[in-house]
Amino acid sequence: MKSNNQTRKQLRAIGHKLNPVLIISNGLSDNIAAELERALADHELIKIRVNATDREEKQVIINAICKAHQAELIQLTGHIALLFRAALKQKKELSNLVRFAALIKN
Repeated sequence: MKSNNQTRKQLRAIGHKLNPVLIISNGLSDNIAAELERALADHELIKIRVNATDREEKQVIINAICKAHQAELIQLTGHIALLFRAALKQKKELSNLVRFAALIKN
């Protein structure tokens, strides 16, 4: 799902309230991929921290995550990436979009 500028702005507002759910230090493993999949399925909008040695390595890791999990990079600030993937079936008790719906203006 590609988002327009207004949607991205709303997602960034929600993302500001979030803490990173995953810290990636030594590349991508099966366990990290499984946790990313679970977090995106449950929360839809997540923050991750990528501790990479340089910018190019960090960008390669984030691009690989987005491609493998069909996620969209909403914002990248320093080592923190905000990722979004719309859930097939939204879990109202876990979704960050539902929890912070008051921040979204229609």
